Amino acid sequence: MKARTLRGRVAIAGVGETAYYKHGRAPVSEFQLALQAILAACADAGLDPRAIDGFASYSNDRNDPSRIAAALGLPELRFSNMQWGGGGGGGSAAVANAAAAVAGGLADCVVVFRALAQGQFQRFGAAPPVATVSGEQAMTFPYGLISPAQRFAMRVMRYLHEHDIRPEAQRAIALASYHHAQANPRAVMHGRPLTAEAYDASRWIVEPFRLYDCCMENDGAAALIVVSAERARDLRPRPAYLLGAAQGSEHRNAARAHNAPLYATSSFTTVAPHLYAMAGVGPGDVDVVQSYENFTGGVLMSLVEHGFFTAKEANDVLVVDNLLAPTGRLPLNTSGGNLAECYMHGLELVIEAARQIRGESTSQVEGAEVSMVISGPMVTPVSSLILGGAATV
Repeated sequence: MKARTLRGRVAIAGVGETAYYKHGRAPVSEFQLALQAILAACADAGLDPRAIDGFASYSNDRNDPSRIAAALGLPELRFSNMQWGGGGGGGSAAVANAAAAVAGGLADCVVVFRALAQGQFQRFGAAPPVATVSGEQAMTFPYGLISPAQRFAMRVMRYLHEHDIRPEAQRAIALASYHHAQANPRAVMHGRPLTAEAYDASRWIVEPFRLYDCCMENDGAAALIVVSAERARDLRPRPAYLLGAAQGSEHRNAARAHNAPLYATSSFTTVAPHLYAMAGVGPGDVDVVQSYENFTGGVLMSLVEHGFFTAKEANDVLVVDNLLAPTGRLPLNTSGGNLAECYMHGLELVIEAARQIRGESTSQVEGAEVSMVISGPMVTPVSSLILGGAATV
């Protein structure tokens, strides 16, 4: 029986981004931003845009694939897909869905994209302007538990308390992201370094999150091109091959009236083992990690659940020097991440993971051959993926 795996069968052949803006500052529409990012990814791959025959996105992307296909003049559209789930939990899953389409013969060239203009639509960090609520919201909104920061703070606070993790661990994650952003001219926070003193003096958003523990709100778009491994070798001198991907959630993970059996988790306890099984690598083989930061506490939990260290080791491992490229023990969010590069719903993290494999990061880890992306901690479903260089396949 032929192995059921995506390992080594597809690759990211091109990546593209718009400029990244503070929310409300984009000079064009969200749809135009999506087109700009897709065209940039095609140019990066050396690919005629009319070769595209599929699109994949996630969460609540508003940009319809048929409309994009018409705007680009595509001869045909063979595949269109959007991963369910709020937040950035679908970032890696959208890549996996595109990869499955290519590997299964549903399409030959699939663009994974995310366009977001929070200044033109609702801001994610604010309470939603709704007249009625249902489901989980009906259990929490009447009591003032409304914003993402409020909802996720409770899970992180439980985790920090149970494992006696100090505030400095979250601070180290924020400082590492801001440090890497200073080398990245694309980063919104480029030229705005963060010190430990400034972090400690910043205002509380909701404990245990200070201002710099929280992601930004931005306008922009990002895109990447997924093709077969064979075709990728003709498009880029150094493709980033997909070694593994996994998506899903834990038992009763959507029991969201703060009553899930595994409450103090980032939702990866059952997902991470499937990721490593497909990729054929373990935590010790990973050279660099891009972890979605909705809040720094979710990064901490995600790293534990992906096996990089135990919760008891978090205070010792999560110090700034360990998280910095090029020589840290676990280089983290090397473009600046959601905290300091841009909040493009985490797709910019996949682009940075590919750049690390291609040797093109502004904070390059020397000889990086295995690069991980963790998407959307504490939402459901979540996803993660592992990319590798040619030597890994």
